[in-house]
Amino acid sequence: MLAGQPVGTALKAQFTLARWLALDNVRKMIGIHRARFLVTGAAPISPDLVKWYLALGVPMLEVWGMTETCGAATGVPATRIKPGSIGPAAGYNEVRLDPVTNEILVRGPNVFKGYLNLPDKTAETITPDGWLHTGDVGQVDAEGYFRITDRMKDIIITAGGKNITPSELENELKFSPYVTDAVVIGDRRPYLSVIIMIDQENVEKYAQDHDVPFSNYASLTRAPEVQQLIQDVIDQVNTRFARVEQIKKFFLLDTQLSAEDEELTPTMKLKRQLVQKKYAERIEAMYR
Repeated sequence: MLAGQPVGTALKAQFTLARWLALDNVRKMIGIHRARFLVTGAAPISPDLVKWYLALGVPMLEVWGMTETCGAATGVPATRIKPGSIGPAAGYNEVRLDPVTNEILVRGPNVFKGYLNLPDKTAETITPDGWLHTGDVGQVDAEGYFRITDRMKDIIITAGGKNITPSELENELKFSPYVTDAVVIGDRRPYLSVIIMIDQENVEKYAQDHDVPFSNYASLTRAPEVQQLIQDVIDQVNTRFARVEQIKKFFLLDTQLSAEDEELTPTMKLKRQLVQKKYAERIEAMYR
């Protein structure tokens, strides 16, 4: 399916056998045995996870949109899945990239008319010819499939003038089972650094399996073995990026956060601006 090529008879037979032996049971365990396809949106999904669902025989389709587009503006078709992509434009609207900033723009009857009693904000958001500025930076391939790389407001410009999209690095880090969230730092700085919130359950299990002593969450984050574990994750991610985009330093949040803490959103994501402000002293220490 990913290659867009027909599946041979032998492979079909092997997959039917695999479903009978194991895959159907897995689908029942996670509650998708009656689903013909699944849809995901709101946040990036790991391409490996898309492939995993495909291996179960259930296509995972990524869609993208916003309130101002009244729902999905792009969507991945079940017949041509590209993991990591949000798909081509929906049939009822147009989608293109700004030629200068690569911001994703949307135009169509589904785009809202404007913000109530906010004419200046509306004029900033919608161009005179009807294109909606979404605030997302993206790419598009030869088949018209779009991919989001970051938010306009989050783009980092290093001291050397290099534009960096931090979400690409952050998403790669979060694919690790040991990392819950990450905030990449580097605007107007000589190199990139990162603040990391570890996955407590998985890191605790790692510590127990490797006889790493710890007494509480804070001591867990300070353990040299855990520091090296996260360093290894960062080193692996760095291999996928150019030298100027690589992370040089990091620190782990040593406070166990919950949805009630101001640093986290209700969906347990770190608030970028607040975290950078609250931990400004520790951030500066990484650049001394």
